[in-house]
Amino acid sequence: MKKLIVLFGGLAVCMAACQSKTTEEKIDSLATAPDTAVSSSKACYASMKNRDTVTLSYTKAGNTIAGEFSNNLFEKDKNSGQINGIIKGDTIIADYTAKGEGVTSVRQVVFLKKGDQLLEGYGDTEEKDGKMVFKQISSLKFISAVGLTAVDCK
Repeated sequence: MKKLIVLFGGLAVCMAACQSKTTEEKIDSLATAPDTAVSSSKACYASMKNRDTVTLSYTKAGNTIAGEFSNNLFEKDKNSGQINGIIKGDTIIADYTAKGEGVTSVRQVVFLKKGDQLLEGYGDTEEKDGKMVFKQISSLKFISAVGLTAVDCK
């Protein structure tokens, strides 16, 4: 009986040693494997109604985005700047750093994707940490009349 216990104990040690080596080999092969960078894609949207023009272009890498957002509304101050955020399902949640009339401001923007359109979210906001943010993203209203339509990127 003692020989049987010693035999099984020896087999267990050998198996553990073999598995450890296999794990090390897998880790080594991953370390030397070529980088598999997250693929990126570019998207562009625009709305041109009457004398108002709104454009959004961004590059998506994984679930993050970075790009440009511009509002040029008739008889209003033009503002444009950088947009950086994340995509959760069909929703973009981002910070928009805008420059208008020599002033830089940061506000949260949210877009909902419906078909080939992005609908901007509207709702109650508050200031937190030097930027305007929505009080509750879940209660935003998305109006299709002011949607941005997918366009070819230039």
